[in-house]
Order: sequence, then C-alpha cells, then structure tokens
Amino acid sequence: MNAIDLASVGPGFADPVLESQAAFRGCLSALATPGALVSVGAGLEPLPGLHAAASALLLSLLDQDTRLWISPGFAAGPVATTLKFHTGCTFAASPGEADFALVSAAEELPPLDAFSAGSAEYPERSATVVLQVPAIFDSGWRLSGPGIRGETRLSIPVLGGVFLTQWERNRARFPRGIDLYVSSGERLCGLPRTTLIEN
Repeated sequence: MNAIDLASVGPGFADPVLESQAAFRGCLSALATPGALVSVGAGLEPLPGLHAAASALLLSLLDQDTRLWISPGFAAGPVATTLKFHTGCTFAASPGEADFALVSAAEELPPLDAFSAGSAEYPERSATVVLQVPAIFDSGWRLSGPGIRGETRLSIPVLGGVFLTQWERNRARFPRGIDLYVSSGERLCGLPRTTLIEN
C-alpha cells in the first residue's frame, strides 16, 4: 500500500457524523425525487475544482469497499489523495471497473455504456456517476417516471442530444443501468436509471 502524502490532503467534514448524515439524506432525496435541486455540502470547504455538493456526496457515500474512477481532470490533483484519506476508497483503472465515478466536466464524461450496468441478477452492482457541470436549471427537459408526480423540468445546458440518446439506451436496460448525480456548486440533482428525459 502506498503511503499518503498528508501535505496534499484537503479538509473533510468539520463534524463528520452530523455532516455526513445530512449529506447522505440529501443524496437520497435527490435520487428519490429525480430532477429536484437539493442543497448539499453547505459550509464544506471543497478542494480546488471540486464542487461542494460533489465533495459532500463522495465523502458520505464512499468507503473502503468502493472502487472509484476519477476522470483525467482530477487524476493528478489532490482530489484522489483526499478522498482516499477520508473514505478509504480504492481506485478503478477504467470506468467499467468502478462502483462510483467522479467526472470533472461534461467533456470528460465517457459514453454511459462504458460504466458497469450491473447484471440481471445483481442490478444494484451498477456504477453511480457524479458529474460536475457549470449550471443546472429547473426548466427545459421534461422528466417523468418513478419519484416524479406527473412531470418536472430540468436543464443542464452542457449536456445535449448525444447525452439524451445515451440516457434513453441506459433507461431501456432497466433493471440494469447506471444512476447519475449532477452537481453545480452546492446544488445536486439525481437522475436514476428509471427517469424518462424528453426535450
């Protein structure tokens, strides 16, 4: 096991118990109500380039049994060292080997089918992807499906038609398929594999 350079480790939760519980509840709420914008990570000092919401999510959900893939935008910085120190997670060499993935920007998002979709017997073993974007708006796309009363609206300007096509293929694999969290600052929204997204 490689020693961790403590000089490169960033801060975690100031109050690990209470803050991780609050972040965990926020993450569950975001996935249970697809498209809803949830505030997560308020007051958390994020690492350079890492959103507070994404940081809080990962600090609360990763553990020593989790394999994390980090996109190239974060691979050489303190993010990996910090998450390893605070959570004990290990790192996956490729998206397909990951339980969780942290993607620094939309242009670094691999095709969704590059991530593990689980199996028919164990669909829960699919990957959860955390994508950072500059902005999220509660307008635009129509979202419907489990957890949504009627429909709701969501817009992520940096994600276009290619993403929507990939998402429809992902949804069609149910019960297999990835779940996606999208973060912007302290805002987080969840898109479970069951969510239908229409322009």
